[in-house]
Amino acid sequence: MRAWIVEGPRPVEEGPLRLVGKPVPVPEDDELLVRVRACGVCRTDLHVIEGDLPVHRPGVTPGHEVVGVVEGFGAAVRDFTVGERVGVAWLRRTDGDCMYCRRRSENLCPASLYTGWDADGGYAEYTTVPAAFAHRLPGELDDIALAPMLCAGIIGYRALRRALLPPGGRLGLYGFGGSAHLCAQVAIAEGATVHVMTRGVAARRLALELGAVSAQGAYDMPPEPLDSAILFAPVGDLVPVALRALDRGGVLAIAGIHLSDTPPLHYESDLFYEKELRSVTANTREDAREFLTLAARHGVHATTHAYPLSQADQALTDLKAGRFDGAAVLLNDLS
Repeated sequence: MRAWIVEGPRPVEEGPLRLVGKPVPVPEDDELLVRVRACGVCRTDLHVIEGDLPVHRPGVTPGHEVVGVVEGFGAAVRDFTVGERVGVAWLRRTDGDCMYCRRRSENLCPASLYTGWDADGGYAEYTTVPAAFAHRLPGELDDIALAPMLCAGIIGYRALRRALLPPGGRLGLYGFGGSAHLCAQVAIAEGATVHVMTRGVAARRLALELGAVSAQGAYDMPPEPLDSAILFAPVGDLVPVALRALDRGGVLAIAGIHLSDTPPLHYESDLFYEKELRSVTANTREDAREFLTLAARHGVHATTHAYPLSQADQALTDLKAGRFDGAAVLLNDLS
């Protein structure tokens, strides 16, 4: 098969990705072999490729928003069939027995492994996934629409729950890319008033089209105090900005896996009046099931821009430059 690999982490403009030939992976006893049909382009892929995240697997194939079909499986798999459409997401495997897994916080498992970081992902003709971590997908959505749901959607949903937004509350979203534009739709469907702060003119336009009450620059104050806020942009300078926009008792959740350094926080202006700052770490399979159910119920849809899988490097370059709103999806043209 053909697959993209990270030759060595460096800026995407310097060509860290290379398209190579490699053997089709052989699934382990508890794994599925999946023929990739589509793979979303996530900012986490950019963090892996550029070295913002440490190297876990040299020469890894990125990609963890995979929609594909089962081509085969290991001897221990019982409940999947060849030809069935499945999704492959960021969380790949946990030990299932640590204190975090036992308390239903498997996203905090110290032994957790991740698709496209610890194991080869979906920027390829084929990938594998443990059957217990594969997602059955709703039939009414096509491959392109589903791909961003499998990380951007799930993480945005977890961030929304971590932000403790009260019913009918005022929510601020900082950054409005693949994850935020899906999160916004869930929040609005549940009755929230949403304000968006982001740098891109196209992203601000999309926010208003999706039902946000206001959309302004990333460092601008929203028109009213916020009950909750979510920081999607990996920009540490925005942490105090978002905290100052919170009303008393407000919560800021940071959704990304990587964040640039934050400036000093001032207790009185940034944190006093019982404001809270919370991080978000990966997701659980329960998060995925809940989000996919809600997305179908509320008609949540991704704004997508399709690229051939053979042009994955261009899609990542465009993502970094902010050349599109919503999310990019790679369609497999390698087969």
